Amino acid sequence: MISFLRGAVAHVGLSSAVIDVGGVGMSFAATPQTLAGLRVGESGMVHTLMVVREDSLTLFGFASPEEREVFEVLLGVAGVGPRLALAVLAVHSPEAVRVAAHSEDAKAFTKVPGIGPKVGARLVLELKGKLVPLGTPGELPSSSAPSAQEAWKPQVVEAMTSLGWSEKDAASSIDRALEDQPDLAENGSVPEILRATLRWLGQGARTPLRSGARG
Repeated sequence: MISFLRGAVAHVGLSSAVIDVGGVGMSFAATPQTLAGLRVGESGMVHTLMVVREDSLTLFGFASPEEREVFEVLLGVAGVGPRLALAVLAVHSPEAVRVAAHSEDAKAFTKVPGIGPKVGARLVLELKGKLVPLGTPGELPSSSAPSAQEAWKPQVVEAMTSLGWSEKDAASSIDRALEDQPDLAENGSVPEILRATLRWLGQGARTPLRSGARG
C-alpha cells in the first residue's frame, strides 16, 4: 500500500498532480485545496490512498492524514464512490464533515454537487457515530458560518496561484468570470468556480495577466 508520496512536484492540474518519486512520476487525484499547496519544481508531500476497482486503479492524495481518514469513511457509505467523496472534501474541510455528520446536518452535504436530499440524509445516517468532531476551532456551527464567497474565494485564489497567477490577477479573474453567473457565485463549489474562471480565461481574458501565467 502506498501511504504517502514525497518528491519534486512535476505537474499540477485542475484535479490531479504528479510527484517525481525516485525518477517515477506518480499521478494522483486531489481536491483543489490540496493541489493549491503544491508548487511545480518544489518538493511536495501528500498522504495517499489507492482505490482499486474492477476496471481502474486510482491513487488519491491528501494534505493531511485527517483528510484521508474522512475520505475513507465516506467511501464506506452506500452509493458514495471516490469521486463523490473527493467532491465532499473539496467543499467541506474534514472537521466540517465531522460536525455535519455529528449534528445530523444533511443540508450541509447537499451543498456538494451530485448530492441531493436523499443522499444527504443517507450520509448523515451512516456517518453518525463514525465521524465525531475533533474540536478544531471555527469550523461550525452553521449559524455562524461565513458567507459563500468568504468560504470559497480564498481556496480558488490559492488554486490559481499554484497554477501561476498572482493573487491580484486571480481574484480579479474570478470576479469577472462570475459577473454573469450570480447563482454559481452563491451556490457553486470550489471546483465549479475554478473551472468557470479558467474557462473564462481560456476564452480570452479582458484584463492582461502576468506573463507566463497560462500553461
